[in-house]
Amino acid sequence: MNEPCPFCQPDGQLLGNDLAYVRFDKNPVTPGHCLIIPFRHVADFFATTTEERQAMFALADAAKRMIDSDFGASGYNLGINVGGVAGQTVPHVHLHLIPRYPGDVDNPRGGVRGVIPAKQNY
Repeated sequence: MNEPCPFCQPDGQLLGNDLAYVRFDKNPVTPGHCLIIPFRHVADFFATTTEERQAMFALADAAKRMIDSDFGASGYNLGINVGGVAGQTVPHVHLHLIPRYPGDVDNPRGGVRGVIPAKQNY
């Protein structure tokens, strides 16, 4: 039996619009780590509609303002994992908005390039 999709119900919704919503990540990597999730169940970001993408990025802007106010972040990483080989574990599109803070890692150089550690520093 398949488990229900954890993102098809907007539990803990912080912000939303007609096509997507924001909630905190249940396993945050930093304080304020949020997910921006389309309401429609779709696994692949590249299968989302233009309208869904626009809705998600509008919410990313709103979530950033909220995080700036509530957590005082100094920077951000945004990321979407597409497919198992890219690390996607939940087959429902979600955009990670990860606030960054001074000293949260020893050397942040390379940012999202760190998904392949040997390529992070260049």
